[in-house]
Amino acid sequence: MRKLLILFLSLAPFFVRAQLFEYSKAGVQQVSLPSGVKYKVNQAPFISFRVNDEVIGSPAQEGADKRFETLYTHPSSKSSLPYKITFTFKNTSATDTLTIENVVPFGENPDHVYITGLGEHRLSRSVIYRPGFGPIGVILPDNAWELGFGILPLPDGNAVAGLTRRKSWEKAQRKRFETVIYPGGEVTYELWYEPFTGNWQEGLRLMFQKHFLFDLEQFDNSLFERPDLAWIRKAYAINLMMAWDKDFYNPRYGIYYLPKTIEKAKSLIGGWDVIGFWPTWPSLGLDQRNQWDMFRNLPGGLKELKRITIDAHKAGTKVFFCYNPWDESTTATTFAEQMAGMTDMLKATDTDGVVLDTRGSSSAEIQSAGDAAKEGVIMYSEGMAIPKDMPGIISGRVRNALEYPPLLNLNKFIKPDFAIFRVAELAYEPILREYNLSLFNGHGVEINQFQPGRPEWVDEQYKHLGRILMVLRSNSDVFNYSTLTPLVPTLRDSVYVNEWKSDAKTLYTIYNANPEGHTGPLFDLDVPDTHHAVNLWTHEPVTMQDGKVVVSIGGFAPGDLGTNNEGTVSVVAVFPKVLQISRRGDELSIESPPGKITLSINGPGYDKKPYELEGGKHSLSIRKTFGWQEGSVVIQYLTDGELLDEAVFELKASDPWLISSSSSTAGNNVDPS
Repeated sequence: MRKLLILFLSLAPFFVRAQLFEYSKAGVQQVSLPSGVKYKVNQAPFISFRVNDEVIGSPAQEGADKRFETLYTHPSSKSSLPYKITFTFKNTSATDTLTIENVVPFGENPDHVYITGLGEHRLSRSVIYRPGFGPIGVILPDNAWELGFGILPLPDGNAVAGLTRRKSWEKAQRKRFETVIYPGGEVTYELWYEPFTGNWQEGLRLMFQKHFLFDLEQFDNSLFERPDLAWIRKAYAINLMMAWDKDFYNPRYGIYYLPKTIEKAKSLIGGWDVIGFWPTWPSLGLDQRNQWDMFRNLPGGLKELKRITIDAHKAGTKVFFCYNPWDESTTATTFAEQMAGMTDMLKATDTDGVVLDTRGSSSAEIQSAGDAAKEGVIMYSEGMAIPKDMPGIISGRVRNALEYPPLLNLNKFIKPDFAIFRVAELAYEPILREYNLSLFNGHGVEINQFQPGRPEWVDEQYKHLGRILMVLRSNSDVFNYSTLTPLVPTLRDSVYVNEWKSDAKTLYTIYNANPEGHTGPLFDLDVPDTHHAVNLWTHEPVTMQDGKVVVSIGGFAPGDLGTNNEGTVSVVAVFPKVLQISRRGDELSIESPPGKITLSINGPGYDKKPYELEGGKHSLSIRKTFGWQEGSVVIQYLTDGELLDEAVFELKASDPWLISSSSSTAGNNVDPS
């Protein structure tokens, strides 16, 4: 018979009025908020968990067998918000091995919002459950895939948020999502909980943003406040390639092809924000050369690398190179020698950042090696930093080990101004979903072309990426510094909406996972009289119906469902009415504050040049400006590249146009007599 003993090591909150709960073996009976308001609860379990895939509530569910015992201790000390409980699962069986997983605050309840595991995928099984909707995959920090999150809803807009994290284990095997406990072994979890007011996303914000999943007590924001490093937060397109890639160097002609690669990308995606090159792995270690020698041995040496870097800078592209910390069997093997080599390489080539191979973090020493070379050097880790490592690095990747990544990236939610790039590979299959999710989650894309193969669909899909990048780049401030509210309620499951709200504007990124698409009301939106709503994907005014946004979003081939080519996107923006526009016949009058005004037919694009004006008052002829074209005229107002308003009106060749104007002529002074 399996036996599991649950030891609660700190249960004072159950019995102290200021600490929220009155509790019995049947579950939570009453919640007493710090304000003194009390709510009766219908016996919600304090946690639930799975033992060998069987869901168990703790304390033991009504009628459960006697495999589970609960021991309580009652420390008298009073804790402060957030409250914490430590508890241990101990396998008391002499022969059985038990698997513990899915430890969820307040239980797996269809009426609750909660995060836990689903399925058996070895890398990605964390999902968020919401009442009335299907589960959605979420990306969590690499040290927290086993976490449980839950909301205990209360009346009057109140609720309690709970978070569980695995702390330690003994005579047990720790796995990514579960813990295998051998006879006599144990695993210890910590549970934090705290009351809040508002929708469930505020409870998520409490645990993920305010407390950083309890990975660290205080966040040192110094790197994020450095002006010289801020440029990476406006970068959304990185390309990493091998030094022998023909897009980098063409051996047939003996020339560096990188300038042509950068130029080609301008009309497709607006250019690469960063190009990274990699001359080391997999050949590093085959001879006596260290990693820095391999840079020096590239055609033309460091002098030529500096020349192509300067050319890239002129085209608006930064350049990264790789650092391999595992280079320990060649010369220059000490860490100090590696750092000195990094500084020398940055100085010699004038490059702008370093890809930290095999690392999910940086360090003060590594950043100092960059700072010693020049200002603005970015450390870009191969993996995504966990919360406790985020203060030491400001950019990282969603690795391609997650071949079909979960829909919602909660790393972006934890630290919105951390520059994240999803790794997308060209060699295997069409990848529209990779691009679409970058827009939905408000982060960048890394095109990784280490693998051979350049399919015929690449340039066509780059055009789609270009539309996405234009939205990301022109709304960078809202994607980095706004209040992100993920998964606002929609009228249709499988069509998902994230809200990004700032003082200047509010954006809604929409991801559709339904092959049929969607046309009709989708989500609630209150637009003040001083504002208006525009669709930034279709460049059309937004229609409202009974207080809900009407969205028309196309479908996709049913065969693409479940692949990296699925999905369609849209973007709704709410702007204050900054642009003042009037039209009389052929005359268009525009007025705006200082900044830049752009006009384009059927929306802006990197393959067309807009008509540009300085902010102020302007009057122009529509036909002289655009000719006899039909379609929508999209007028955008920007300051420092940030979109602050957009207006749209239609041009139709069938419309009557006033093409002349009356003018007074000189009078006839001849005497009619």
